This record gives sequence, structure tokens and C-alpha cells, in this order.
Amino acid sequence: MGRGFQRLSVPGPTVGHMSQAAPTASPGAPTSRWESQRSFDELGRPLRDVTFCVVDLETTGGSAAAGSMITEIGAVKVRGGEVLGEFQTLVNPQTQIPAFIAVLTGISNSMVADAPPIESALPAFLEFAAGTVLVAHNAPFDVGFLRHFAEVQGRPWPAFEVVDTVRLARRVVTRDEAPNHKLSSLARVFHSATTPNHRALADARATVDVLHGLMERLGALGVHTLEELQTFSSRVSTAQRRKRHLADGLPHSPGVYLFKDDRSRVLYIGTSRDVRTRVRSYFTASETRSRMGEMVGLASSVQAIECATPLEAEVRELRLIAEHKPSYNRRSRFPEKVTFVKLTREPWPRLSLVKRVLDDDADYLGPFGSRKLAEKCLAALHDTFPVRQCSDKFGLHPARSACVLAELGRCLSPCDGSVDSDTYAAVVRQLRETLLRRPDDVVEIVNQRMAALAADERYEEAGVHRDRLAAFVRAAARTQRLSSLTRCSEVVAARREDDGRWAVHVVRHGRLAAAGVIPPGADALAYVAALRASAETVVPAPGPVPAATAEETERLLRWLESPTVRLIDVEGEWTCPVQGASRHLDGALGSRP
Repeated sequence: MGRGFQRLSVPGPTVGHMSQAAPTASPGAPTSRWESQRSFDELGRPLRDVTFCVVDLETTGGSAAAGSMITEIGAVKVRGGEVLGEFQTLVNPQTQIPAFIAVLTGISNSMVADAPPIESALPAFLEFAAGTVLVAHNAPFDVGFLRHFAEVQGRPWPAFEVVDTVRLARRVVTRDEAPNHKLSSLARVFHSATTPNHRALADARATVDVLHGLMERLGALGVHTLEELQTFSSRVSTAQRRKRHLADGLPHSPGVYLFKDDRSRVLYIGTSRDVRTRVRSYFTASETRSRMGEMVGLASSVQAIECATPLEAEVRELRLIAEHKPSYNRRSRFPEKVTFVKLTREPWPRLSLVKRVLDDDADYLGPFGSRKLAEKCLAALHDTFPVRQCSDKFGLHPARSACVLAELGRCLSPCDGSVDSDTYAAVVRQLRETLLRRPDDVVEIVNQRMAALAADERYEEAGVHRDRLAAFVRAAARTQRLSSLTRCSEVVAARREDDGRWAVHVVRHGRLAAAGVIPPGADALAYVAALRASAETVVPAPGPVPAATAEETERLLRWLESPTVRLIDVEGEWTCPVQGASRHLDGALGSRP
């Protein structure tokens, strides 16, 4: 229907490159043998451009929380294989250094007697390390000590990113190469120019060489950015990494990506704000799911569909998954497999389970993702409203014997004339009010039943009623929210994105009809008018269901209801009942669906 999404390719504002003067290296500081690789793919933050601060501590014990103190801080700042500066200071622990620690480190009580306390040493180190990525060998130990004393001093801890060389070494260095992953062992493996000796600066220098040695190995495995380094896993196979060229040429923009096999069959569909970065992660460090590894092994190409906004990408992903039903997507493949609870329009209305909504003036609740959930909801309604449950067709004056449910008092029994049409209609009106606007009757009755069962310690039976109530309240809330947007022939809304530009979306009968980004300096009103004019023509679906899948409309609702969205125009009435089911989601169920 119509021409589909309107998408405009709008160039973003030019972003200047900010640089900061590097500190001068200390005289005599060793220069690493690692050279930056000029062929790094400009994806994420290339390792050659990242400034690392490699730090090492000497302490009086193993736990800052238990009272251990720092006796020395040593650090080396490096970028692109070049040492930019060093930091070293002894620290007065203001307590006696245990003898075995003094023997291990060579730091005695007399050496630290005139050293600054941690209250002075820590701020100096944090100033030196500002704006860097912290690196340490067994980082939780060193960084944990530093954070502890920052908290003791009431000093905010900077948002440092951290790289742990022990963690990396465990995934790269085998037991054939080294008996363990201690710094001294790894320094020998990578031929460090500095021998670790339990003094902070020497150990930091050795850790620099270990870091660079690990980077060289990981570079051969396709790890070239900080993001890939931080998430590297040896579970990603070499064959998987060799396919990273499939990401070449994909856009750094919002969109949908489709992995295809050698027969162009779609294997997997995903979405991202940055398609190229996300696809690249499947071939490098971030993707460790065995199922995805299997999928990548079958993939021979990746197709990208650029989208104007991340929301458009999410919607396109849902539609493409429903269309292609890729075997490696677990969710959203069968949106057509849903169930509704229907309140029929006939002389003696009843509740039933149906697979689709008809234009028959009946009332519907749903959709439910499974028939089991729909049955629970149906049971909760039948527990509250004694409408007939049989599927027989009979007129206003039926004449037949009553069923077992009637004998149990769970049906008004119109079949044998036990109830007149006016009384029955009043119950149906109350049921319809519960479905569409106010679910209080069901919530109250089921809660009373649960309380009584719990008081008798019949907890399993109470749990059954709890699950029925949860299914009903969630379905009622979902139906009310979806139908509120479905009733609007058009909703136009905008939100300022992180780059300062305005993303605009046109929603018609619960379906995304157009998406675009207002170009900088453009006439906003004229742009929105043009977007609306070219948007997809959407024919409303029958009944209360949206002209899209429920999942798509829910994505749109989440975006529209976010606090930064501004409504431009609404054609129709977009409201939810004040006494609706949503207010029971937290109180009655304890959590949102």
C-alpha cells in the first residue's frame, strides 16, 4: 500500500577533530618496540589513537577494605607505541609495613617515612591519568585499591575504562608458552625490556611491553579497536574473524542488516544505530554466542538497508523478519500466530478464542502471543462473569436443559430460560466495560479468591488464579494502549536526537508510515508537510487492532511516550482510559509485562 517509508539522506553537521597536547616523556624512559599499525580499519576507536595509562601498585596487604594501604604508585602513559610520560611516587601508609612485604618489594618503613600520604598521592595520580584508559595486570586489585581510597577521601571516581592484561593473556597465551599468567612469566614470553621486581614503576613498564605484545597477537586476529580489545573472546574462531571483510562498505548509520548464505537465503536479520560497527562485531571480539558463530560460518554476504532513524530501523527489522522468517532469528518470526479473546455480538453473547479479528462489531482482547496465555485470561473472565461458555447457536427464546456449569452456578444458563435477556445483557455490558475500560471487577474478585486460598494454605491453587489475573491485566492494558493509537488516522511527532537534529515520524492507524530527519537550516514546517504528503497510505484494520503487528505498534508507542518527544499533529483521539488496566500492572502483578 502506498509508497512505503519516505527516507531522506541528510548529511550531518561537520564534527571537528579535537586533539590534546601530549605530555613529554620522562628522561630515560624506555621506548616500546611496538609500532602502531597504519592499516587499522577506522571503526570504533583504533588502538593506535587510544592513550593508555598502565598502572601498578605496591601495598601492605591484599585488601583495602581490610585495612591494607598503598606504599607505591607507578604508571606509564603510552599511545601508539610511544611512551608519553611516567609517574612514580612512594606513599606513606601511616602504618608499619609487614616484614615479608618489605622483603618482597624492597620498600622499608624508612623509605616511606618522608613520602606523601595517599591523600596527596592519589589526586596527583588521577591528574596524570585523566582522559586515559587504565591498564593493569590483575586490574580489579589495583583499580579496586584506587577506587577505595577515592571513596574514603570523598573524591568522585573518574569514569575510567579499564583493560586487564591478565584477562587478555588468559585468552591468548597458552600453557605451552608459559606455566601461568603472572607478570614475570608474560614478560619473558614477550621479551620485555624491563624485568618485573615488585616495584611499581618497573612492573608498570613491564606491563606496557606485555600489553603491546598482546596487541600484536590480537591484531593478527582482527582486533584493532578498543571496543574489540575490551570484549575479545577466544571463543570467536579464526574462520569467523576472517569474514570481517563482509562488513566492508556497510554504512556507519542506522539501519537493518541481513546475513545471507551462498544461495542468497536470509539467515539472520538485525538492526543497529551503526550498521557497520555492529556487523563487524560478529567477526571479531564481541560475538560469542555459539548459534551466531554457526550462522556466521554459513554467511557469504551481508546486505544493509539504511534508515533515516533508529526507530525506522527497528520497524523495518520486524517487517523483514516476518517476511523472510530467518532460521537464526528466535523472535518476531511469526507475528501472525496470535490469539484473541472475543466477546461475540449475538442474542446471547459469549467469550471465545479466535485467530483473527473480523469487522463484525464484536469486542476483542489481545493479541496473545500464545493460546495458553489466552486461555488463562479467558478463565479469569469466566471466573468473574457467568456468561455462557457453550458454542451453540440459539435465538432469544431457547428451550433445552441446563449444562453442568449452570448446575455449579458458573453460568446464567440462558439455554433453559433461567435468565431473561435484560439481566443477561446487563452482565455482558459489565463484561464489555471490563474488557475495554475498567478491569476492576476481575482484579477485585480474583484477588479475593487468591487471598482466601492463601489463607487456607492452598498456594498452588492461588498461583493458578494469580497467573490468570496476570494474563488478563496484561492483555487488557496492551489492548487499550494499542487501540488508542490505532484509532488515530495520523500522529506526527518529532524528537531531537543526540546529534542535535530532529527526527520526525508519521504514524497512521498504529503503523509507521514515514520517517525522516530535518536537515540543518531547513524550514521545519515545510519538511514535515512534505514528509506527510509522501508517507505511506494506510488502510485501517478491522476492529481495534492496528494496521501493523502488535510488536511494531508497541515500538512506536514506546517512542511516542518517551519524555523528549514532541507531538506535531494528531488526527483523532489518542487517549487511554483513566481507570484502565495499566494502573493495575504494578500493584496487582508486581511488575510490568
